Amino acid sequence: MTAAPQGTGSSEHRTVTVPDGLAGERLDAALARMFGFSRSRAADLVAQGLVRVDGHAPAKSERVHAGSLLDVEIPAALDPVAVVPEIVEGIKIIHDDDALVVIDKPIGVAVHPSPGWSGPTVVGHLTAAGFRIATSGASERQGIVQRLDVGTSGVMVIAKSEYAYSRLKNAFRHRTVDKTYHALVQGHPDPLRGTVDAPIGRNPKYDYKFAVRADGKHSVTHYETLEAHRFASLLEIHLETGRTHQIRVHMAALKHPCVGDLTYGADPTLAARVGLERQWLHAVRLGFEHPDTGEYVEYESDYPDDLAASLEQIRDAH
Repeated sequence: MTAAPQGTGSSEHRTVTVPDGLAGERLDAALARMFGFSRSRAADLVAQGLVRVDGHAPAKSERVHAGSLLDVEIPAALDPVAVVPEIVEGIKIIHDDDALVVIDKPIGVAVHPSPGWSGPTVVGHLTAAGFRIATSGASERQGIVQRLDVGTSGVMVIAKSEYAYSRLKNAFRHRTVDKTYHALVQGHPDPLRGTVDAPIGRNPKYDYKFAVRADGKHSVTHYETLEAHRFASLLEIHLETGRTHQIRVHMAALKHPCVGDLTYGADPTLAARVGLERQWLHAVRLGFEHPDTGEYVEYESDYPDDLAASLEQIRDAH
């Protein structure tokens, strides 16, 4: 088998000869074996017209013959976790000093890049805005000591110095950070204040969801009812642990999902009625010991317009 790689910057062009051992194989299977990538990626290259067999455009199911010449254009794979510097409209800087930056995160923004997410990120915004953040942590998550879901808005802190990263990471790990959320949930939790202590693990049927599971991670949520209305209750929630989707999963387990949280069983009719296109959940306060001064600091975030408007509708409903 001979190969003549010719780098073209954004892609690589290779010409190879089919070896005897792959004669009779499907083209996508043969490509996968010869180039070492997945069969689905091989099929994609054929579908995009980037593969020619003896000069003609083949089907992915075509059988290959020994000695046939394959011309393959291989686009450079984009790194799914590369940080893309990009100013994100709506991110507000609440506080900034040498140790840390506290932001108000809008919805539709991920904290850091991840496979499958091509939208804006907090890390990308801070990079584009010229913030120097800590280099501790994986390259795409440098300086990140906590996360908020893409669909959850509110206050969060990012470490700028390595010392602050270490201290804050430790504080979150030892649960000495006060994380306060407000959630508008369907119905009226009984009792009006309480604690949900139920382990959370990935949902076995849907990999994008989580669920209360006996084999899940220890998860504790404290809630208190601030306002009770006809269709929904406004809760103040303190997280003792910080699992992915923790509040959403625990509220759904109580049969009081966050209003608008269709992923976890919220009523779509009520969501439409109050004009919500996401879960009513907001990180309102964050309190911790400042890593440099040692004094207790607390930062707050007001409800964004969509949540404030839907809460008013709930208050006015009779």
